[in-house]
Amino acid sequence: MSFTGSLVAIITPFRHGKVDEKALGDLLEWQIANGTDGIVPCGTTGESATLTHEEHKRIVEFTVQAVRRRVPVIAGTGSNSTDEYYNKPTQEGLYRHHKAVAEAVHLPQILYNIPGRTAVNMTPQTVARLAQVRNIVGIKEGAGSLQQVSEIVELCGDRFTVLSGDDALTLPMLAVGAKGVITVTANVAPAEMAALVDAWAAGDAAKARAIHYKLYPLFQVLFLETNPIPVKHAVALMGKATAELRLPLCPMSQENLDKLTRVMKDFGLI
Repeated sequence: MSFTGSLVAIITPFRHGKVDEKALGDLLEWQIANGTDGIVPCGTTGESATLTHEEHKRIVEFTVQAVRRRVPVIAGTGSNSTDEYYNKPTQEGLYRHHKAVAEAVHLPQILYNIPGRTAVNMTPQTVARLAQVRNIVGIKEGAGSLQQVSEIVELCGDRFTVLSGDDALTLPMLAVGAKGVITVTANVAPAEMAALVDAWAAGDAAKARAIHYKLYPLFQVLFLETNPIPVKHAVALMGKATAELRLPLCPMSQENLDKLTRVMKDFGLI
């Protein structure tokens, strides 16, 4: 199964404190209809940190059932201990953690490097060690360094898939060898994000660049506050789900909401 293209880090819609499965199902259908190449539930954008274990399992199960093998589903599994996830380990600790998961679970595994949230960077050398483990097939790279992406691609080769973890860096990452993106922006502009990656894959750099600059104002406003605060408000402005969040995430400031609304109107989304 190919994990390339535009894969949406899907929000978890809530209503009155509960997961809104009706809204989630509608969002999944809309994503697939608009060319999204894969669904990533229960990631940071899906507020995995404030889901119960039962909710987390149910959302992944619901997503798999709703998608019906039309596109890949990559289940977010992040938490805070080795039984669940990690808490500022060394590079050796990162290696042992992911290797242990890969040996315990016979599904393809995609690493996630997001040092802005985890407080530790997974170095290209550690990624290259992990790429030797049979079912570790790729990485969502969110360190914000094209030099680091280049090193990973150089060390790991074509067998290993690098995906952008930063929407605004998707195009330059594609230029140095990434194969796609796990994207927040596709929650509101799935067709455009898919078109950006598709244009690059087709060899049309000018078209990919034009789409990048069209999307760039969205890339900016969707990260004015901690993800997924802005994108949940954006989806709500489109009438597709509520903007409901779980503490410690809270509603956007009015100033930032006004900026988001202006960009959404300019883009033609509302």
